[in-house]
Amino acid sequence: MKLEDRLFEDMKTAMKAGRKEELATIRMVRAQLKEARITKRADLTDEDVISALQQAAKRRREAIDLYVIGNRQDLVEKEKNELKIIEKYLPEQLSEDDIKSVIKQNIEKLGITSEKDIGKLMGTLMSQLKGKADGKVVQQLARTALANLSQ
Repeated sequence: MKLEDRLFEDMKTAMKAGRKEELATIRMVRAQLKEARITKRADLTDEDVISALQQAAKRRREAIDLYVIGNRQDLVEKEKNELKIIEKYLPEQLSEDDIKSVIKQNIEKLGITSEKDIGKLMGTLMSQLKGKADGKVVQQLARTALANLSQ
């Protein structure tokens, strides 16, 4: 079953069960998918749907950070609940240890010796880890690994 179809079926289930928050979140995601379909002027592949879901998850994470700073715990909880719903549809994320392993392999493979090569490393990493890891986490771990190289 295509991911977009699964979203539609889950939306119907949430509607019948009266789960308003889940229903609202799925509707929001489906609206984002519709916008992406219009922009692309073609049907979306599962990869396109995952990309849109990742954008939605990223927005929730950023909002959570801002609401924590603003001391708005009610909104933090709302965003966290929406994030949980969205993450159900995303592929399983790699652990930090797995990401560190991929970073180490790429540093050796690319022959990187200093922090100046962060751009080259990140380009390779993000193409390999797209959809499997949060870019912010990958960048943070890559910077740490490169800083340890120069010591």
